[in-house]
Amino acid sequence: MTRQPHPQPESSAGRFQPARRLVEIANAVRSDPEAPRAELARLLERHGERAEDVGPAGFTERDAAELREAATELTEILTQDDPDTVARALNALLAEHAGPPRLSRHDGHPWHLHNDRSDDVSWREWFLCSGALALARVLSEYGRPAWGECEAADCTGLFLGTGPGGARRYCSPRCAGRSRVAAHRRRKSEHPDSTPRQGR
Repeated sequence: MTRQPHPQPESSAGRFQPARRLVEIANAVRSDPEAPRAELARLLERHGERAEDVGPAGFTERDAAELREAATELTEILTQDDPDTVARALNALLAEHAGPPRLSRHDGHPWHLHNDRSDDVSWREWFLCSGALALARVLSEYGRPAWGECEAADCTGLFLGTGPGGARRYCSPRCAGRSRVAAHRRRKSEHPDSTPRQGR
């Protein structure tokens, strides 16, 4: 099947966030390499796709497999922290999958921007193009990969660190808190308190 992407505004800020969509889908596929078609469709709808466009007829099992493949490929970039390595990887994806930016209107949708090579591309092509472009924008804005893999033990969650504050290290406050507690306990075990002082 081919698809014609139709980004709609999403998020509480009312802005379309393709980088956040990428991270959420990449996390779903990383957690379950065979993430069900219905789960991927739900994530796509949450990020602006119309329900009828991601139903079983418009987003098939084969399409879901293509999307999982593209998400796995982009995950390799989401786990990199060297700006030069990331830039080279993104440039290669954009050279292969992106076309000149253009405005498109189809299937009753309003005018919207396309960056893939045509209005009729596979889900894999579309996701690789839109994902690479989203990460390229983040890299150019922050001057570094403002994303990463959670540093908490036993967590492989990916995160997007484009909010306020310094660079993130964890995918969630829960993982950050768990890591702080573990570090505190580790320091206490490595440097146990000396014998308590006797009162005078």
